[in-house]
Amino acid sequence: MSRTQDESRLHDRLIDGLYVEAMLLADEARAYFDQLGRTEREALDPLVRVGFSCESLKVTTRLMHVIAWLLTQRAVGAGEMKPSDALHPSRRLGDAPVSDAALLTALPARAVALIADSEDLHRRVGRLDQAQGAKSATSPAKSMQERLALSF
Repeated sequence: MSRTQDESRLHDRLIDGLYVEAMLLADEARAYFDQLGRTEREALDPLVRVGFSCESLKVTTRLMHVIAWLLTQRAVGAGEMKPSDALHPSRRLGDAPVSDAALLTALPARAVALIADSEDLHRRVGRLDQAQGAKSATSPAKSMQERLALSF
């Protein structure tokens, strides 16, 4: 098997593993914020309760960004999308919403753990997204050729 095939298989396995992790974390977050965390949320100060709700939305946003990016990668791996299409800005990972560090000290431990897990997953997938974008960057010589072609 060639190096490119080995790299492709490794990439596909990495994407599949991250996808499973993201789906499990999304299910865990949904269960907590929709059900188990309600009791903990009700015990919070009203202003902190609003912050709790905002943080749950941030977790969901991070996870949906990650899942969408991973599904795009799976589509490329399955031949349903060209690799160059995955580099379009609308298909890149995007920025994660930032959590309020001061608020985290007032939230229940389970909520804080889910927030941290979603941030960690987004950060790891973000490194893959950045590496993919850097790998596909046009060489300086090719860039110059393209600029010259446009000038004529």
